[in-house]
Amino acid sequence: MTSYEEAEAQLSEVDLLSSMFPSEEEFSVTDQLALAELRDYTERRAAVTPTFQVQFTLTMKLGDADAVQHVLSLHCSYPPHYPNVPPEIVVRSPSLVRTQQAQLNSDLSAYLRSNCTGDVCVLSAIEWVQDNADIYLDTAPPTDSQKGAAASEDAIFTRLWIYSHHIYNKQKRKYILEWSKELGLSGFSMPGKPGIVCVEGAQEPCEEFWSRIRKLTWKRILIRHREDVPLSSSTSGTQTEIQKLRKFPALEEKAFDVHGSRGNHMDLGQLYQFLQEKGCAEVFPMYFGIEGR
Repeated sequence: MTSYEEAEAQLSEVDLLSSMFPSEEEFSVTDQLALAELRDYTERRAAVTPTFQVQFTLTMKLGDADAVQHVLSLHCSYPPHYPNVPPEIVVRSPSLVRTQQAQLNSDLSAYLRSNCTGDVCVLSAIEWVQDNADIYLDTAPPTDSQKGAAASEDAIFTRLWIYSHHIYNKQKRKYILEWSKELGLSGFSMPGKPGIVCVEGAQEPCEEFWSRIRKLTWKRILIRHREDVPLSSSTSGTQTEIQKLRKFPALEEKAFDVHGSRGNHMDLGQLYQFLQEKGCAEVFPMYFGIEGR
């Protein structure tokens, strides 16, 4: 449970970052409702603690204006007890091949664990990335063979855990089933309030699925959690690896003891048991802010 002191520190840092990076291209809050919930909790001393984590993206350009510029995006999330625990930060860039990106994020995580406990530190993380990015970036233009190697290296298995305020609309539910089948994705969809969609498979089809889904009209939808697993550079073995990493069959709707006055709520205990059986129980508190049982 987030304390008032932790919530105030989180809110102060978000306000500072938004003033330092006023352009939406530089600083973008992923979930405005989560921020509003945090603000209400700190300013009104509301009795109910925030149930969702504040998430935002910082985008920076590195390099001289006359030279090659590299665009790096820092995807940041506040765990409930931040800043008494390190923030969750993942760096992504089209200038980085998969091994470079993985190494950068591994080293950044180590830096955060060692230096970012007890005080807000996203600015420190930004400075660390700016100071160390050259170690991971290739400054020379890639050759054709390097591009091919990078393409193979970028083969990745992805699992997206998507949260929606609700999923009622029959057409949207149809799209979820049809698009996942078209794109060769497995997973499950839980309609109702809240709505949950999990898709897994090769990264590109997962990103395409998310791109299509988010363009529909929603009260609120976001990626609550994502898993990325690098695959072998062997093209012939990629599909076999993906199949081994899947935790779900072809995507289908799941209902867990529907109840409520409108018949739109699922039994979260049964959902937790389902996730536990699939080896995914750790995502439950990411969705609901409480441990499953």
